[in-house]
Amino acid sequence: MDDSFAREIWKVVEPVHAVTYFAPECIEAHKAAGLRGFWMGYFGSRGAPLGPVGPGVIEATFYGFHPARVRRAVPDAWSFAEPQAILRARTEGAARALRRLVPGVDGIAESVVPLLETVVTVADGAGRALFSANRDLPAVDDPVGRLWQATTALREHRGDGHVALLAGEGLDGLQANVLASETAGVPAERLRESRGWSEDEWAAAVEAMTASGLMAADGVTALGREVKARIEARTDELAARPYRALDDPQALVEALSPAARGASEVIRFPNPIGLPEPEPRPARRVPRTPRRARFAVRAGDVTGRAGTRGGGRWGVPGGGGRPARRGRRGRPRPPRTPRARPGSPVRGARRRGLRACPGSR
Repeated sequence: MDDSFAREIWKVVEPVHAVTYFAPECIEAHKAAGLRGFWMGYFGSRGAPLGPVGPGVIEATFYGFHPARVRRAVPDAWSFAEPQAILRARTEGAARALRRLVPGVDGIAESVVPLLETVVTVADGAGRALFSANRDLPAVDDPVGRLWQATTALREHRGDGHVALLAGEGLDGLQANVLASETAGVPAERLRESRGWSEDEWAAAVEAMTASGLMAADGVTALGREVKARIEARTDELAARPYRALDDPQALVEALSPAARGASEVIRFPNPIGLPEPEPRPARRVPRTPRRARFAVRAGDVTGRAGTRGGGRWGVPGGGGRPARRGRRGRPRPPRTPRARPGSPVRGARRRGLRACPGSR
């Protein structure tokens, strides 16, 4: 297993976690717990494992959000709902959403939760506040709730490492968003609005990054792409380490893929997360009817229900016929004469208004 596996597993872990932001069941659960509005639900539910912390902690750990957007939700969120109540609500809402979106999710949870929890257990929590806070939460009884909680912890494990690397490169939260919009295909306007930055603030960040050589008039520079690639490669390297505890990490990706495809139904693409659309479900190969059976159907007489020929759903069970041609009064029409080729006697006879042969029209 090489480090690129970390990105592959992220593509199936992230959608399962992200239902908590987009699924109606989750939004309603946050509202029922007492949180008011989308952003209070977002910051309150995601930050609840940290306890009733102040806005500075949320700004530092979430990274990239405008301080004013955070402070409109935190610390007020803790006066509307206690963190323990929010934790229960977010897990129950996510479990309901996954059961609606993912057929057979209980069976998937039964097979993948032990693997995911093994990875969570062996992962290094040093410097990873959101991951460590999620790992310390008590396990719930609902297997689908445990599936969501394990994917959430691993999602935050990767995110915490990514934030540390962004800070290490000297990029603040806004500059990290600018670089992501230029390199990850996320529209700048959507990313700017979702994170709460004004047009002037965004322009000032671009100007500062231009001065440092990361941006130019026509977009990101080669240096900027190099910095971004270095950050992503190192993020993958750090995120991949705990998965090496598994005997077959690729089997985890395959087992979790159906859940990721189902959960993606509530995620917009492109999105501020930078999550790509999941690969389509492999097409099922439909066995073809044997040639002899197809010939028998085409050559068969009118059988079964009136007005059909061949069989199948139109006639005899098991065939594949089609309705017989009918005239205006319901009487069967004679078979059509094949189209004549240029220069043939039939074509010339038709042009002269003659009947070239019995049955011609």
